[in-house]
Amino acid sequence: MKTQEFDYFLPEELIAQTPIPDRDKSRLLVVDRKQGSLSHRSFADILSYVEPGDVLVVNNTRVIPARLFGRRKS
Repeated sequence: MKTQEFDYFLPEELIAQTPIPDRDKSRLLVVDRKQGSLSHRSFADILSYVEPGDVLVVNNTRVIPARLFGRRKS
């Protein structure tokens, strides 16, 4: 995998600056691998997709306003 595969255009207005007041109203993208489809839901619907034996990983990290610059030797 090459880092250039991660490059894409993301308009500034689509980047969240602050969290929404009601976190459970956040958007949730549901991927149905059997049907090969995508659907848009709200995070409040998450329990509809969790089944016995599933693992739900919660990420409570925060984004910091930082930029990392790198340089190759070549």
